[in-house]
Amino acid sequence: MERDWNRYAKGVLQAEMARAQIKAPELARRLEELGVEDNARNVANKIARGSFSAAFFLQCLAAMEVRNLHLGEVE
Repeated sequence: MERDWNRYAKGVLQAEMARAQIKAPELARRLEELGVEDNARNVANKIARGSFSAAFFLQCLAAMEVRNLHLGEVE
């Protein structure tokens, strides 16, 4: 069975957001501090789709100050 990588990336990002207790509006604000201009609705939609770029994924992790990423099991 082939892994749904978009769903997996979305799950990892959502788990990190939950761990940091950050919702899309706060993430959008933090992204703006990094120079990433995107509103809360766009950020929430990107995450919900799971089809965001690796750059967006890394920007989100940086905005949340994630230092250790919890990937879980990779099938």
